[in-house]
Amino acid sequence: MCSWCWGFRRSWDNLRNALPATVSVINVVGGLAQDSEDPMPVEQQKTIAGHWVSVGEQTGAEFNFDFWEKCSPRRSTYPACRAVLAAARQDAKETMIEAIQHAYYLRAMNPSDNPVLIELAGELGLDVQRFSVDLVSMEIEAVLEENFSLRRVLGVRVFPSLVLALGQDLFPIEVDYTSHLTMRDAIGALLDE
Repeated sequence: MCSWCWGFRRSWDNLRNALPATVSVINVVGGLAQDSEDPMPVEQQKTIAGHWVSVGEQTGAEFNFDFWEKCSPRRSTYPACRAVLAAARQDAKETMIEAIQHAYYLRAMNPSDNPVLIELAGELGLDVQRFSVDLVSMEIEAVLEENFSLRRVLGVRVFPSLVLALGQDLFPIEVDYTSHLTMRDAIGALLDE
């Protein structure tokens, strides 16, 4: 649910396809905004909608601004993080990430709402009953906290972020929203060392 992550999507997909087979990709959910049932203040809605404009201008990403009229925005991204982790139990982590992004940014759906996330699981062909139970389970909550701990160990403070782990060494990779080539080359140089 980070608009810059959505803006990074095209470049990230290209980078992932260009990585050598020896590089394993691990997605780590970052959190961003804790659970809240409170409506997002109007000023914050305007600020975030403004971010969408900036992201679109800088990356070419599309946004459906109907979201701000059709939904009741809340500053709550943990449900979407839990959905990604619950989907991972059915080998659908990456497809759930993509489904959430499309729902939020293109379909004007609110991924802060569990019923929306359950609907997306159904659209992906997941076992909806299992997904629904996992989504609110203590096991997923524990995995969520493990992801947050790993994010801190990796030194990630902004989204999106890339970190290359080589043995015990961690190398932040500068994110390029418009081309995967600079990131591919930076990773390649580190792998060659």
